[in-house]
Amino acid sequence: MTAQIDHIVFDIGKVLIHYDPNLPFSRIIPDAAERQWFFENVCTHDWNIEQDRGRTWADAEALLIAQYADRADHIRAFRQTWREMVPHAYEGSVAIMLSLIEAGRDVTMLTNFAADTFKEAQEMYPFLTVPRGVTVSGEGGLIKPDVAIYETHVKSFGLEPARTIFIDDSMPNVEGAKKAGWQAVHFAGAEKLKADLESYGVTV
Repeated sequence: MTAQIDHIVFDIGKVLIHYDPNLPFSRIIPDAAERQWFFENVCTHDWNIEQDRGRTWADAEALLIAQYADRADHIRAFRQTWREMVPHAYEGSVAIMLSLIEAGRDVTMLTNFAADTFKEAQEMYPFLTVPRGVTVSGEGGLIKPDVAIYETHVKSFGLEPARTIFIDDSMPNVEGAKKAGWQAVHFAGAEKLKADLESYGVTV
């Protein structure tokens, strides 16, 4: 028997808002093979996630420019064009989140996000200010799927792990939540989310 759900926690990128670095870089580096090489070797996922852990963009850029001086403009463009990477919200999942809040449900957010770009995201998408609160990895120096970030969120917001359900598009992050004693579901669209929540007794 699944425990009653009292707390609902949303991831943000690719759950509530779209994220794709290719959007500006298809213009900056038009050649698809070259662009793929750039993301696999220069501005990689592993490099970017350290900003989510709290590293400054200045330090991140300096690190790469020291190795790829001829790519300095492209490296700096990653931060400069960030707003283009998050062009729209996922209206279906945003509607679910807001309806849960309107129904009196306790809703918070837990996200891997650089501290400065998260503030920009809140300016672009005011619905990110509506939940009770948020744990931003770049502000605390912890990232998903480290169990410690889930434990930090529990302490910050007074959650009971077994009565908490987490929604994330990344399966490793879903598994991280489960290791922390949470319920968790993998996000793959609003309709599936609605069905997943209802399977846990959360009516949308």
